[in-house]
Amino acid sequence: MAGHAHHDAHGHGADHGHGGHGDAPSHGSRREYVIGFLLSVVLTAIPFALVMTNAFADTRITAAIVTLCAVVQIVVHMIYFLHMNTKSENGWTLMALIFTVILVVIVLAGSLWVMYHMNVNMMPQMSGDMSAM
Repeated sequence: MAGHAHHDAHGHGADHGHGGHGDAPSHGSRREYVIGFLLSVVLTAIPFALVMTNAFADTRITAAIVTLCAVVQIVVHMIYFLHMNTKSENGWTLMALIFTVILVVIVLAGSLWVMYHMNVNMMPQMSGDMSAM
């Protein structure tokens, strides 16, 4: 009993700040982590199997499925491992997510735009006639 009194005297109650009191962030349960892990494994195995077996003759279909699985896996990680939702931290995590998505879209779109224009404007055009050399 004396050990518990000494432990509680330093502000360490039995709760340790875990467990959804008020606005405290809730930690995921073991079940949620297992579900997130299994979804992540499936969302990794599907694209891996598609690429390794050349399941589709058209590579655009494979690329679309791989991209879709990647986007879904990002959402799974945010929900099951980062515990992001509209209620946590008064919605600030959702605002941070929206801001991050906007920045990523701007960076990707700008990078693709620059690479496309560099390819069109700076790469020499290859012709079938080699007699000019």
